[in-house]
Amino acid sequence: MDTSASPPSTSSRRRQVRQVLLITLGLNLLVVSIKGGLGLWIGSLSLLADALHSVTDGANNILGLVTNQMASPKPDRDHPYGHQKFEAVGALGIAALLAIACYEILRSAVVRIGTVADPVTMDAISLWLLLLVLGVNIFVAFYERRVGQRLDSPLLIADAHHTMGDVWITIAVLGGLVGVWLGWNWLDVALAFPVAVLVLHSGWQVLSTNLPWLVDRMAIAPEEIHQQVMQVPGVVNCHSIASRGRLGQRVFVDMHLVVTATDIKTAHDITETVESKLIAAYGPVRATIHLEPSDYISDQISY
Repeated sequence: MDTSASPPSTSSRRRQVRQVLLITLGLNLLVVSIKGGLGLWIGSLSLLADALHSVTDGANNILGLVTNQMASPKPDRDHPYGHQKFEAVGALGIAALLAIACYEILRSAVVRIGTVADPVTMDAISLWLLLLVLGVNIFVAFYERRVGQRLDSPLLIADAHHTMGDVWITIAVLGGLVGVWLGWNWLDVALAFPVAVLVLHSGWQVLSTNLPWLVDRMAIAPEEIHQQVMQVPGVVNCHSIASRGRLGQRVFVDMHLVVTATDIKTAHDITETVESKLIAAYGPVRATIHLEPSDYISDQISY
């Protein structure tokens, strides 16, 4: 007996994504409150800046809730192919916020080069609070990434990348504050540059993952589709194959099909079998099939 878990339904998937976003929004607001309050308490401008950066995490969650509500896969009159790309648009919005955060880190680091950092009043309580914040950020990042991978949600995965960037920033700020406390005023600025590189890398990962989907990059290699379709009885040839969408959510496939059938009903039954074959192989698929005469010949598998 097959004990593997079946993929969640579309409505269940969107509900789970929304639940994760609500949980992480609450945790991110807690992080902002601790960082901001602690920054005022110990007189740390870098920690206040880090708190400002953490505000983007909460903004990302709100953005995610909005796009999740709009990203319905069900078609309507104005969106006959559904609304799922709104989720990818939301992920690109997160990539833009990552780029802004990277710019702010670099700008602050350049401004502080050659200056003496303001004295801070670090103590054991402040250190433990910063470690608590760091633990919350790490939990949020791994929690979102795990659920995002299970649900194949680009929005959750993108937000996890952004939160992971916040983890590295918090580590850098923590190290910088301890360094300044010990008299190493240069450490706070020096750590800003590798942190900016890490944030930029996270933004690139989000962009490279979601942009191909938005520009209708090939979802399935036409040779793979051709191999699957040619296994269906009654199929003579298939050519001019194109696909777009996202595997696991919805893929749209276009193809021209040559069949042995001489009547419409038999030809229709063959196309239904072809579509069922593609669904079994690749998950949700909506196929548009153009039938060719039985004597039509073409070796052009794809466009």
